[in-house]
Amino acid sequence: MLGNFTYCNPTRLHFGDDALEHLAEELKLYGENVLLTYGGGSIKKSGLYDDVMQILQDCGKHVTELPGVMPNPTVEKLYEGCKLAREQKIDLILAVGGGSVCDYAKALSVSAYCEEDPWEKYYLRMEDVDNAIIPVGCILTMVGTGSEMNGGAVITNHDTKQKIGHVFGENVFPKFSILNPVYTFTLPKYQMVAGFYDILNHITEQYFSGTDDCTSDYVMEGLMRSLIHSARIAVKNPEDYEARSNIMWIATWALNTMVAKGKTTDWMVHMIGQSVGAYTDATHGMTLSAVSMAYYRHIMPYGLAKFKRFAIQVWDIDPTGKTDEEIASAGLNAMEAWMREIGLVMRIGELGVTEDMLEGIADGSFIMTGGYKVLTHEEIVEILKESM
Repeated sequence: MLGNFTYCNPTRLHFGDDALEHLAEELKLYGENVLLTYGGGSIKKSGLYDDVMQILQDCGKHVTELPGVMPNPTVEKLYEGCKLAREQKIDLILAVGGGSVCDYAKALSVSAYCEEDPWEKYYLRMEDVDNAIIPVGCILTMVGTGSEMNGGAVITNHDTKQKIGHVFGENVFPKFSILNPVYTFTLPKYQMVAGFYDILNHITEQYFSGTDDCTSDYVMEGLMRSLIHSARIAVKNPEDYEARSNIMWIATWALNTMVAKGKTTDWMVHMIGQSVGAYTDATHGMTLSAVSMAYYRHIMPYGLAKFKRFAIQVWDIDPTGKTDEEIASAGLNAMEAWMREIGLVMRIGELGVTEDMLEGIADGSFIMTGGYKVLTHEEIVEILKESM
């Protein structure tokens, strides 16, 4: 039976190769002080920075820049942004970049006027927002996180070796997001395919939960089939607009909270992967790919019916003459083959993990209860060992 839920997503999306033309109409809704935040120099090399700045100037905005948002935004960077946002009385945070920049912007939006340490309040105690929030808009240059249409914001604390995500409510969702697939064309292959796996794992984290006949599962199967197909095209030709636009749209729907409705959801791959990232600062999607296969093979017996369905519906495994276990295993084997085909990292050792880190990574992995098996600390260590 489909669970009870309330669904609202307030983010307005502008999608397509003319999407930036809508920025001016969005900017009219906010005050004059805009904080423009972005990562490295890629948006300047591509010319996107100049285009955005011209629109901001034409709209009469006073722009404060906050560059240097790293792939795994740190708590120190968050504190830097809070100080700047308060000093400049920022009316809108405009994030230009990938999911990390969008995550950072949302974390900053709730933290700038937080009366205590936002790391303690939002990331350790996981409390709700009870202070003023600065609205956020996003211009996406990399797909994967779905951050352009959700309330998630992941922050890393290197001192405590913690990488934690807080999923804020709809009042923190970006007010608008601009999605032009062309902006993703110049992304290096490593980052591109890491994003592809982040998308797939967002879907499987939600798919591998529950035993009922849930409409969301049918939607997710279609999203996964489309992603698998388009990823193969994009790896061969990164400038295939059809493939890249499909992938960009899949990424948004994978984590804009819609397919999670009526589901318990799992998220253990993310918990383990994020803990790996806290120790290594490795690319997020690659931390997920490196631990996924060991995890899914570990829990497969506990959710065998869904893994069998996954094999047949997503990977076209022929069930004739096979046991349920053989069908399910063949599906995971097909998934692994696709992961290798597109160039994902399959071992955490390749990301810098060493044996002496395993206990600490396991300690830093939040144990979730929505999947088919609630893991023990010892099981997480075993999964990590199998992922080495």
